[in-house]
Amino acid sequence: MSKNKPIEIKELNSNQAPHGILLLIGGHENKGESSAKGTPKGGKHPMEILKRFISLTEIDTPVIEVVTSASSNGDASFKDYEKVFGALKIKEIGHIHHDKRCDVLQADLSDRLEKADAIFFSGGDQLKLTSIYGGTPFLAKLKERYVNSNLVLAGTSAGAMAFSTPMIYAGSKELQQIAGEVKITTGLEFLKDVCIDTHFVDRTRFIRMGQVIATNPSSIGIGLEEDTAMIIRDGKNGEVIGSGVVIIMEGFEITESNILDYGSGDRISIHNLKVHILGKGSFYPIPKSHPAQI
Repeated sequence: MSKNKPIEIKELNSNQAPHGILLLIGGHENKGESSAKGTPKGGKHPMEILKRFISLTEIDTPVIEVVTSASSNGDASFKDYEKVFGALKIKEIGHIHHDKRCDVLQADLSDRLEKADAIFFSGGDQLKLTSIYGGTPFLAKLKERYVNSNLVLAGTSAGAMAFSTPMIYAGSKELQQIAGEVKITTGLEFLKDVCIDTHFVDRTRFIRMGQVIATNPSSIGIGLEEDTAMIIRDGKNGEVIGSGVVIIMEGFEITESNILDYGSGDRISIHNLKVHILGKGSFYPIPKSHPAQI
């Protein structure tokens, strides 16, 4: 059992709009390449998303923590971000990595979490993030800071997917068309009634998101293309940045689906699924009838 003092957590009001900002990144964000992946006509956007991550703090020299626990090679992942953030003149860059739940339960990271102006979750396996951090004082402290301070909390690829609930953790390109074959669980719940998927266009994940929304028609689906991101302010107001598009799915008007035919091997069918395609500069308010909140 840990002998460390417990992390002190302020009481959270579930109806309070978060003061912090979320940055949801679709993966493979530009890290200094001459042009972003998929940018039309060779347009250049070097480090656009990562620069925005830093500028959202509104601090000249913010303190950043990079969480690489989703990765199977945390050291290599951290070195990549240490290099790019260093190139952006960031001097204080911390590394947080856990491979076992018992390690985070025994660690006292309260001072580092309190000091950080921005926290960045790298990619890897989103189920690793939820199984390690769910229900821990570490996660509770992150949520307290997100709600009560101006913390900027970013995630790329699996790091972004873990912020949502419901959260996809399995559903391959081959299986996504079969009713009931997309696996979902509870995410870290920085956004509720919102499912986030990444590499959305590049890995043809449209149908698997459709399955999630058919299963949870009160939820919003946010599908992020690579080198594309959505900024979420006040827990509900989204802004698209980056070189690609964000695809939004709404299930409120679904009239029928065969999602209940799981186990039959039938292909999924959904009627009246509503879809928005949003490019850079577009805004999307998450419907107030289903607010994203802690």
